[in-house]
Amino acid sequence: MYRTRLIILLSLLVPTLALSGCSGIGFPGVYLINIDQGNIVDQEMVDQLKPEMTRRQVRFLLGTPIVEDTFNNDRWDYIRLVRRGNDTLLRRRLTVVFENDVLVDVEGDLVGENWPEPDPVESPVGASEELSEKTPDQGADKSTAL
Repeated sequence: MYRTRLIILLSLLVPTLALSGCSGIGFPGVYLINIDQGNIVDQEMVDQLKPEMTRRQVRFLLGTPIVEDTFNNDRWDYIRLVRRGNDTLLRRRLTVVFENDVLVDVEGDLVGENWPEPDPVESPVGASEELSEKTPDQGADKSTAL
């Protein structure tokens, strides 16, 4: 009786161990399909984005975003990932930012030269000259000067 249980246990244990040792190798000749996940956004679609577009226009052009940030309603993320097995073949990201329901910024892999960079805040003309010409004593009140 004991011997029969030992034979059954070994007959189950040996094939299990043999198969678990081969799990990292993979089977030769097995076809792995490409898994395409996310939004398909191409360069042509991104080139049509213009500042001051409404949310509705952006959604019509790019489709519904795969990720809508729960904590920031003014940011939409379009992500695309193509994999074969454990290998990542393609990864693209596009972030669209709104302010007061109009498009103000686009960031990501497909943003080209056509998207305008935000203008730096410029000081009024001559303001820097006025500051450089003044000495620290000129702006002080005469009654508080010692």
